[in-house]
Amino acid sequence: MKTERAAPQTMQQLGGSKEVNRSGILFHVAGLWTLSTLDASAKWLVLAGVPVLMVTWVRYLGHIAVMTAVVLPAQRGALLRTRSLSRQLVRGVLMVLSTLLFFSVLRRLPLAEATSLNFMAPLFLMAMAPVLLNEAHRLHRWVGVLMGFAGVLIVVRPGSQLDPIGVALGLLTALTFAFFQIATRRVAHDPPLTTNYYGGLVGTVGLTLALPWFWQMPDLSAAQWLLLLSTGLTGFVGHLLQIVAYSRTQATLLAPFSYLQILAATALGWLAFGQLPDMTTAIGISLICLAGLAVVLWETRHAIAAAVSRK
Repeated sequence: MKTERAAPQTMQQLGGSKEVNRSGILFHVAGLWTLSTLDASAKWLVLAGVPVLMVTWVRYLGHIAVMTAVVLPAQRGALLRTRSLSRQLVRGVLMVLSTLLFFSVLRRLPLAEATSLNFMAPLFLMAMAPVLLNEAHRLHRWVGVLMGFAGVLIVVRPGSQLDPIGVALGLLTALTFAFFQIATRRVAHDPPLTTNYYGGLVGTVGLTLALPWFWQMPDLSAAQWLLLLSTGLTGFVGHLLQIVAYSRTQATLLAPFSYLQILAATALGWLAFGQLPDMTTAIGISLICLAGLAVVLWETRHAIAAAVSRK
């Protein structure tokens, strides 16, 4: 919506009123912290001996069950209506693959370190954007990528005692998640609930078909069964909060707050597993987050300047 003054126009283009922006940020952070709870639950379960594939299957089965019960009655056929089924299927496959990889990482690495490696995904995305999204090359993006890798090298330095396979899987997870974000951009023409439903549906159907090859009845206590079943609910709620956040506030304003997830991951890692990064590792994690945050803030500044110049 255009107005007579530049500042209100820029604010409107970048997310609307202060009240809407504030509520969107709160929903965004709440969603990320809910997803960190899902990650902590998954780590607890895989360490208890539950196969990664089974945890992932229950997570997606619960997700699609809740969405079918809560969202489908109101949306009906509109929920499945998409302009590109093939793109939704590709996105769903990448979503499931990134989940499987990340849960595998959680078996091998502390929660904070695993989460920090996943924050390489936006940097990978920025590096690939000129090729895959036809975006212009920008020097600050490459500086951010190099800073992020420097942070990774600090985190995985000799003597850090991190599992090298876990680190390699963490970087592969981040790369897969970057492709997933690109796939998400390519289905932006569909409603967010539709995209969210297809993601859960692909995960549920694909993993159910593979069930005969990995099924085993886990020997869990009642509390552990409850935790396993909760993964579907926390996954659904976390993604729903993200949908609400992005419907209220533009991504350029939300992106800097994504890095608050590392606080939730660190706190949960300490509370649930007694794991805290040492000082050097914390410096590496901070460098990864600062690299991504600096690029996000630069991109936001560029977007504001471009909006003003178009007036």
